[in-house]
Amino acid sequence: MTPWNGSAWFMAVKSAAALAAGCTVVMKPSKNSILRSQAFARAVDDAGLPPGVINIVYGLGDDVGQELTTNPDVDKISFTGSTPVGKAIARSAVDTMKRVTLELGGKAPTVVLDDADLNDAVQYALTVWLFNSGQACISGARLLVPESRIDEVKTLILDKIGSSKVGPPYDPDSMVGPMATQAHFDRVQSYIRLGLEEGATLLTGGEGRPEGLEAGTIARPTVFVDVRPDMRIAQEEIFGPVLSVLTYQDGNEAVCIANGTDFGLQAYVLGEPEHAHRVASRITAGRVAVNVLPADSDAPFGGFKHSGIGREFGHYGIDEYLEYTSLLRQLTDNCSARGRRQE
Repeated sequence: MTPWNGSAWFMAVKSAAALAAGCTVVMKPSKNSILRSQAFARAVDDAGLPPGVINIVYGLGDDVGQELTTNPDVDKISFTGSTPVGKAIARSAVDTMKRVTLELGGKAPTVVLDDADLNDAVQYALTVWLFNSGQACISGARLLVPESRIDEVKTLILDKIGSSKVGPPYDPDSMVGPMATQAHFDRVQSYIRLGLEEGATLLTGGEGRPEGLEAGTIARPTVFVDVRPDMRIAQEEIFGPVLSVLTYQDGNEAVCIANGTDFGLQAYVLGEPEHAHRVASRITAGRVAVNVLPADSDAPFGGFKHSGIGREFGHYGIDEYLEYTSLLRQLTDNCSARGRRQE
């Protein structure tokens, strides 16, 4: 079961691992990404796979999704999506003892250490924040910086954010595009209002649409400072272009803030390599990128805590589709058996 924010890619990744393990596949893509899933279906057909190897079923989660989750003929569910839906799938799957892999939500911290190149670090942080216009489970939605350098960070954000062009998806220069639906746009707007109500300071962006793009569902890239770790905008997955900037006094506090949510999917650490690796080793996340953009499809990917169960990618992802049987057999030739024992 795949989400709308990267439907064709998720379908390819999941089906590749399942096929490598010798399984046939039933895919249920999101209702909000039909065209992308149809492109995948055409690719499967063009590749000449036999009928029945990869099957695609369209429908709502309440009917098609529920049937797949509870049908005893389905041995395993691999789901990528929201944490509440993932929990519901796990509860339904247990009645038929299905195996489940759940890749769920995230609230990734980008930890900028005091020995990082601040100019490069802020540019990096903006890049990982705006993956897919913020509509990504690995979006670096929390930026953690030393309290002593917050003024520099604010200046750099204001200086650099303008280079992330906001525009329609058919413009190849666009870095930030529309929210997937009107309902999702409205949800992002509600979190911007919530941030102001909670007492965070708006550094840039805010409610509404960018100037000249009033007709669509493009949200303004919005950055909050003076954010406390317990604020909802710093705890909950917004899934849009809303960044919370938090400050810390020392490395221990940075790690506590980074680990201080229900999620543990992705994290980013920037700083002097040895120092950054020490900090990264203390962060509870399925993947931590240290001074690099995450791009290794062989490395296992998945989450801790409410970010999921199991791993995808590489041989780890194939293992999720395998079950092991131990075959114990008795030797029928007793003489031979005695001879082997003596040897």
